Parts: sequence; structure tokens; C-alpha cells
Amino acid sequence: MASAATGVPVREPLVADGVLRFLDVGDVRLESGFTLPDVTLGFETWGTLNSAGSNAVLIEHALTADSHVATGTSRDSATGWWDGLVGPGKAIDPSRWFIVAANMIGGCYGSTGPGSTAADGRPWGSRFPEVSIRDSVVAETRLADLLGVSRWHAVVGGSMGAMRALEWSVLEPSRVGHVVVLASSAYSTAEQIGWAQAQLLAIRQDPSFQGGDYYQTGRTPDAGLGLARRIAHITYRCESELSARFGNEAQQPPRSDAPSRFQVESYLDHQAGKLVARFDANSYIALTQALMGHDVRRGRGTLREALGSTEAQATVIAVDSDRLYPAALSAELAAAWADPVDVHTIRSAAGHDGFLLETDQLGAILGGSVFA
Repeated sequence: MASAATGVPVREPLVADGVLRFLDVGDVRLESGFTLPDVTLGFETWGTLNSAGSNAVLIEHALTADSHVATGTSRDSATGWWDGLVGPGKAIDPSRWFIVAANMIGGCYGSTGPGSTAADGRPWGSRFPEVSIRDSVVAETRLADLLGVSRWHAVVGGSMGAMRALEWSVLEPSRVGHVVVLASSAYSTAEQIGWAQAQLLAIRQDPSFQGGDYYQTGRTPDAGLGLARRIAHITYRCESELSARFGNEAQQPPRSDAPSRFQVESYLDHQAGKLVARFDANSYIALTQALMGHDVRRGRGTLREALGSTEAQATVIAVDSDRLYPAALSAELAAAWADPVDVHTIRSAAGHDGFLLETDQLGAILGGSVFA
């Protein structure tokens, strides 16, 4: 950690693993030219940084996930979203590695976002600026400095987290030993942007959205956020899995007073309700816009030219049933390195979400190379 007064890394008493903490990383000048003042990052750590500072690992979360990658050591710690990969005896073991996970700026899990209080004492709301994947990495470099991490052994991410990992390897080439890009791409495609736009419109067209200034009004755009999640979740899974699980039989046949209802509708309603209960609509917009704007080539030439500055050893992993980030995008990225790398393939019936679910396969890939 660092002294709040000097920003110089200092030793501190051991803190329980997997506990949300906060650091002020100062003003961050965004790609848009806007300076976001007094940025706070919420983050969690597992394990201990060694004296050489050579065992640090950064794990980047996906769109609506957070910094709670793995179960912590406190008695009441909740289950982590990547517990199958991170933890004692797992591929990324905190007895060997100092693991860090930070919540992206624009989110709602402790880092500065639309729901945070601005200098005038009111929530940012509609005034919150557009932030990019690159902006997030700039903020995370400050966090690394304050934690005393001069170089990451690896930066690992899936989906939007992989975009951040890729940007780390290009923006800070000397600070990344390995980069793991899982179920993602070098840039967002027109189709991906189109799916994302439909989600943003679902939120913005909810009357309770109120132009983004719904805080403290007693009304929140739950219907719009829920619809956005339904749209997104269909892209996260695949047709064969949905058909096998739910088919097309009605859960409730039509009645004179109600239309028929299908099993998959109940599933999507459940997924929507879970997200609405834990996420902020403005943050969903902010992070989705960052995802839409992802392009590691921006201002850097061709993809090969953009990757030409990287020094990291790359591991590119695709999910064979992923229709949101199909394997061809991973192949394009892998081929663009100065020394092209192979694409590892995870076999999964779950579609894009396979990067979260198939932790045994992922652990075997990473445990045999990056974390051997």
C-alpha cells in the first residue's frame, strides 16, 4: 500500500484476502480530453507481494462483474466469480502470487462512476464523462504504483477484462510479462456494437431513466436495465445450449386472461432480476460504451503495428461456441503479434460464458504455461 500523504509505497499490516479497499489515484485525463477529478479505485488483493515485486498478477473483470474474483480469507467472504481458477491449490494460487483485481472506473463497485458524488455534492449522473478501456488502464497504472508493483508477472482477463489486459500490454509494455486474452478481440465489431446499442436504448427509453439523473428521485430504470440484460444474456449463451435446456414448449399454455409463457422467458427474467438487484443503470451505460469503443489499433496504425510495442508473452484463448466473440477474432489477434501465437480453444456448450464456467480447461492451459 501507499502513504496517503506521500503516495510512496509503504509496508502495512496484513489485510484479509478478498476484502474491498479503496485508493485515491488522483485526477485522470481521459481520452476525450475531460479530466476526471479525484478518482478512486475500489480493489481487492490476495496473497503477498514478494520483496522482488516479481509475483504480481492483475485480473481484469468483465462488463458487470467486479473485483471479487475469489473467495477471501475472512469468515464471511462471499464466493468469488472465478473461484475455480483463483485460490489455494488452483492455477492462480495466492500462496505463490500477489493477485490484484480492480473495479473499472465508470462502474458501481467502489471505483468512481456515475453514482459517485461530484465536487458540487450531487451524483455525477448524466454529467459523468465517457470513459474508455484505455482510460481504465491509465487509472490502474496509478494503483499499481501505489501498491508497489513495478511489473506484473501477468495481466489476465476475459471478455471486456481481456480488452483491458491487451491495453495494458500495449500501453505499458515494460510492465507486463504475460498477457492473457480470453474470449475477446482486438476491437469491437459492427455486430457487437449493434447488440450493445440495443441494450443502451432499452435503458435510455425507460421513463424512469430521466436522462440519467434518477438518483434520489425514488425511481430507477429497472425495466430498461432488465431488458438490456435479457438482450445481452442471449449473446452470452449459444443457440444449441438454450434449445437443449429449454426447447420451445410453453411453461404456461395460453389462457383467456394471459398469453402463453415459455421456459426460456422465465430464465431470462431471472437473469434480468439478478442484475437489476445489484447493478446501476448508468454504470451499465458507461461500461458498455467503453466496450463499444474498444480498438487497440486506435492511433497506433494497423493491428500488427499496434502490437509491435508489446513485450509480453501472449496467451490467446477462444471458446468454441462463443457467438459474441467468435474464435475467428481470436485467430486474427493471435496472428498479428510479431511472433504469432497459437490460439488455445476451450470446448464448451455454454457460449461466451464458457470463459467463466470452464475453469478446469482454463486452469490446465494457464497452469501449464503462464503460471507453471
